[in-house]
Amino acid sequence: MNAFSYLSKNDIYLDCACQSLRPQPVIDALNEYYTKFNSCGERVKYPWGVTTDQKVEATRMKILKYLKLSPRKYFVSFTLNTTYGLNLLLSQFDYKKAGIKSVVTSDIEHNSPFLSTMSLAKRAKIPRIIINRAEDGSIDVSKIPSKSLVVINAASNIDGRLLVNIKDVVKAVHKNKGFIIIDAAQAMAHSPEILYKTEADAICFSAHKLYAPSLGGIICRRDFVKMINTTFIGGGMVDDVNKETYLLSSDNKEHLYTKFESGLQAWGEIIALGAAIDWLEKLPKSAHQELEKQYTRLYEYLKTHPKVHLVNKAPASTMSFYVEGIDSHLLGAAMADEGIMARTGYFCVHYYLDHICHYPPLLRFSLGYHTRKSDIDKVIAVLDKLK
Repeated sequence: MNAFSYLSKNDIYLDCACQSLRPQPVIDALNEYYTKFNSCGERVKYPWGVTTDQKVEATRMKILKYLKLSPRKYFVSFTLNTTYGLNLLLSQFDYKKAGIKSVVTSDIEHNSPFLSTMSLAKRAKIPRIIINRAEDGSIDVSKIPSKSLVVINAASNIDGRLLVNIKDVVKAVHKNKGFIIIDAAQAMAHSPEILYKTEADAICFSAHKLYAPSLGGIICRRDFVKMINTTFIGGGMVDDVNKETYLLSSDNKEHLYTKFESGLQAWGEIIALGAAIDWLEKLPKSAHQELEKQYTRLYEYLKTHPKVHLVNKAPASTMSFYVEGIDSHLLGAAMADEGIMARTGYFCVHYYLDHICHYPPLLRFSLGYHTRKSDIDKVIAVLDKLK
């Protein structure tokens, strides 16, 4: 694609689950901020700052529109990444006020929700329940106790497995007087439809997996902030300060987003995220079809390779595997020598991959809209040498 014309034909980037490449319009938007109106948002009245404020606010609205969520019910705050967002929410969650009796997550979680739920359970001295996900990514809602805080991913960073019954899960949690936070890091770019109109209490995501600069976001229900006891606080979050008291900006419903935005924000990155969403929404149907064609082709090849042990049960843009008799780290290094960039290890899912499945370190291919037919041709040619 022209948006990735800067990519050399010899560079085969297959690590989008870590961070996606940035299309040229996103790079241009970031450069425009730094060269044309580099300024602080929400603090100044001169023209550059006004432009920054307008574009940042537009990005907030674009995110809600992207997921078909109403700004009357939700607001958007910006953070560093998904991990930071989850920890902001869970570390300040008033479990007593919420009446929560347990914390629930699943076995295939990234360390972000896995460890943050562990921390909350220890602090609150309440049970932490780990529910096994089915091969299709669904979860048995009958296993979720009432009055639970559920923190779970919408898509796995191991094999792209989707929480296919996400709306049923959200509905069941709320019916049983619980709350649910979704880790959408892996779903936002290639499977946003699973999140459409999903009325979770909060959704955390990473912009750098969404073809945007390094940044995070929290999409939060306006009524959920009542359960947040603000302790992480600083500049940009208050309207007034006395010797021993302060007035939170988020007390004004129009500025709820400041609840999670302490200090100076990454204004240029936020604006470039808006450009990334514009770019994604303008992608032709053929781009989606081409990505699906290439990851399906690679899946079919890996599935039939005599020495490959594939974790995936179905095609996805993210695939993990190991090759019999070959250390994945060594294989990853050898592939790097061929220009193929892929991730090796346990991908921050140590509990499931190492201690439950007892896999050796794996190799992961994660494709994106920049992936070319020639990239997959090269991968197949290299792996053919292992037969």
